[in-house]
Amino acid sequence: MYYSSESSDEGGSSGDLSSFTLDFSYLMLDNETISVHLKNSIREQEESKCVKVNSETTADEGDSDRPSGSGYRDSNFVARMSSSDDDDDDDDESERYDRVTNKLYLHNNMLLTVPFEIVRFSKLKSIDLSNNSLTHINDFILQLPELQTLYLKNNSLSDDGLPKDLPVLSKLRELNISGNNFTRFPQLLYEMTNLRYLYLGNNQITEILSDVKTMQGLHVLHLGGNLLENVPDELGELHQLQALILCENRLRSLPRSIASLTRLRSLLLHNNDLCCLPVGIVKLRGLLELSLRDNPLVTRFVNSCARELMYNPPSLLELAARVIKLKKLHYTEEDLPKSLITYLSSGNRCVNPNCKGMYFSSCVEHIKFVDFCGMYRVPLMHYLCSSRCSSKTPAYYSANIAESESEEDEPSARMKKVLLPDLPSY
Repeated sequence: MYYSSESSDEGGSSGDLSSFTLDFSYLMLDNETISVHLKNSIREQEESKCVKVNSETTADEGDSDRPSGSGYRDSNFVARMSSSDDDDDDDDESERYDRVTNKLYLHNNMLLTVPFEIVRFSKLKSIDLSNNSLTHINDFILQLPELQTLYLKNNSLSDDGLPKDLPVLSKLRELNISGNNFTRFPQLLYEMTNLRYLYLGNNQITEILSDVKTMQGLHVLHLGGNLLENVPDELGELHQLQALILCENRLRSLPRSIASLTRLRSLLLHNNDLCCLPVGIVKLRGLLELSLRDNPLVTRFVNSCARELMYNPPSLLELAARVIKLKKLHYTEEDLPKSLITYLSSGNRCVNPNCKGMYFSSCVEHIKFVDFCGMYRVPLMHYLCSSRCSSKTPAYYSANIAESESEEDEPSARMKKVLLPDLPSY
């Protein structure tokens, strides 16, 4: 017997027959051998049930001449069992069902297809078929209406590997198809609006359609280790989402709608090509885990720190342009060459509220850390016109961010936000 009694999802006590687990994992068995084991398990459950019923009947009749208990079998029952063990008696197999097992572990074997015998486990709530060699999932898995979790990771499933009618499993809450050969987000998943946990990591998925917004029940969406270059704005409409894993892709930016995921607790973005983040991401107050390592926005920041934010003195051209702007000297297109007029129009306002200076091509990069979610420090990289600006630390650090953003220029033109992972609170 491979059964072990566990507590049921409904809170049943240990030993409750409604909470059995059947474990054939890590045995390296092929399809034929697994099928034999499943048939034997079903037969054994049927026998145990018959023995129990017969024992209770005998006890009720008060037959003291016969031993009572689970080990008792009458002559008719023994005869039936003898005939059921014959190799030629396969006619009754289709009538046998296992009505106590709700978890079936078949992972880490050598299965090429899903064993048909699983349809005889009518109460199954969880199946683990991970780490096999499955290329497709047979339609007969749809005959398990109680199924809640289905693990298919690390197989050889391709874009057509799932049953087209998979959404009929209305009780399915968790689906794991990571580590397969999907090149697109399976279209049928958009119809599974009751899914809460979806794992699609380590495939070759290149695109997510806007239809993802229909999956309003999602709590966890794992898309790490794919080939995504962007994600749709509609991702921000998954308001129940608590964990979003987009690491190890090719993302260069994120939609602003990410800031709408107010229930987000974990956001993993490491190993991408991100150069910037939406400003609104700092509004995600509930975020507890943020990973951004190995992105250009982090590596550039680190390299800049390694150079100790060296300041290149402004050129004579820049100094002259600053004076013209600060003194508000009047000039016309007839007074200056077109190239100089263009240069003068490219000036940027220094973000130091105590300076009000200007810069053009030469500036000082200054960093200010602000609290983020109570667990991180967000470094804001400000472009200043002079090294003297950063020397006014008391007034500069006490200045309100909103005040500095109320200048005439757009904040994005004066400030670059860089978020680092795993920064401790100061």
